[in-house]
Amino acid sequence: MQITPTAIPDVKLIEPKVFGDARGFFFESYNLRLFASAGLDVEFVQDNHSRSHRGVLRGLHYQIEHAQGKLVRAIAGAVFDVAVDLRRGSQTFGEHVAIELSADNKKMLWIPPGFAHGFIVVSEAADFVYKTTDYWYPEHERTLLWSDPALHIRWPLASAPIVTPRDAAGSPLAAAETYP
Repeated sequence: MQITPTAIPDVKLIEPKVFGDARGFFFESYNLRLFASAGLDVEFVQDNHSRSHRGVLRGLHYQIEHAQGKLVRAIAGAVFDVAVDLRRGSQTFGEHVAIELSADNKKMLWIPPGFAHGFIVVSEAADFVYKTTDYWYPEHERTLLWSDPALHIRWPLASAPIVTPRDAAGSPLAAAETYP
């Protein structure tokens, strides 16, 4: 497993070592010792799984209290995945990391607490799974406006994405609740 810092060093790209043969493949999707050796001392408490169709955009979500770190990946199909730094004290506040995660490339992304997260499905459908470091608290959940021009996210859009009313009404960065 290779763990590499991204343009925002606290966000890590994780590329597992895949062992494949005529039967299929095998890889470790998480290993506590390897994470710890990369400085990622995390404890996961919840696993989540969503299925979405092409053009569905989920996010950009975060919890203002009980901030969640997330280990994310696509296990079927492909998504364009985005993490936005909402830590006001960070040199990368308001910046984002974007990467395609797919069942084919098997890449994962570690998104630490203090980030908003979202994705858009770029295949016919995608199954997306992620581990979290804290539980879901709906009363603390917030949505950063996915289309805020201040974020400079170049979403791969062929047409208007499919979003929930809550995601369509997200807060722009200038008005969003953020972390210290």
